[in-house]
Amino acid sequence: MATHSSNQYYVPHGSVYPVILSAGLLSLASGFVFSVATDKSKDLAYLQAPGKWMMYIGFGIILAMVFKWMGTIIAESITGKFTKWEDKSFRVGMIVFICSEVAFFAAFFAALFYMRIISVPDLAAFDPLYTPYKDFIGAWPSSGPGGVVLGTEYKPGVLHAMSAWGLPAINTALLLTSGATITWAHWALIKNNRKQLIIGMALTVALGIAFLVCQANEYHEAYTEMGLTLGSGAYGATFFMLTGFHGFHVTLGTIMLIVILLRCMKGHFTPEHHFGFEGVAWYWHFVDVVWLGLFIFVYWL
Repeated sequence: MATHSSNQYYVPHGSVYPVILSAGLLSLASGFVFSVATDKSKDLAYLQAPGKWMMYIGFGIILAMVFKWMGTIIAESITGKFTKWEDKSFRVGMIVFICSEVAFFAAFFAALFYMRIISVPDLAAFDPLYTPYKDFIGAWPSSGPGGVVLGTEYKPGVLHAMSAWGLPAINTALLLTSGATITWAHWALIKNNRKQLIIGMALTVALGIAFLVCQANEYHEAYTEMGLTLGSGAYGATFFMLTGFHGFHVTLGTIMLIVILLRCMKGHFTPEHHFGFEGVAWYWHFVDVVWLGLFIFVYWL
């Protein structure tokens, strides 16, 4: 039974949401592995199509559970079940979650630095008479020993880096601006200025969607015109893993921003009680900071 009092921490009923969400994550991850791992394997090619459908199904389950779980927590919040004890635990939990996300992206950045600074130069330094990687080029960006296919022509080691001053620069401006608009909205909430709050949140949502549209265009250009794919060696793998996971975080962040915008329009937050808003704002600022690291180390340098 759910229990609650002014001096007791609120304990909700048992829920099946974690189990269903875990199943969605498993489906998404498994589908991704099948789609990528069987790309060049004729023996396992029959798993490619099911893998893609597993990804779609898993992503759909995750979205459904995010909305459903959010709805339950919102209902608990507006009915007065959360007090200062819950508010404090939510803040600590969000801080720990963001720290785990920092560690997650730090691992991918470390992989990028290791390959770029250590492994690629070491492979290129092999004696040409004994190297197992013929025609390997040690310059960055590296396509790895497998080379890359440009159109219908195979070229070992030939790969062009994504330019920092096209869509990536636009995306940087979009995310930095969104960080300013959500902060502007936060100030409005503290001052109980509902009009400014809603305008600021609507602008933040629009900027997040614009970022995703630009990234989708960038990916299309990379795949169709540059021959840059997830299977294009060291550079392709690190580029799509880093920017892809960041894009996934932006997608989830945008969904959360939309929910917060709707809640702002319904008047769910007050200047004294608005952790739901603050938690999403913290997450969005984290996404902004990660993108700055991506822009500098993946695109620019």
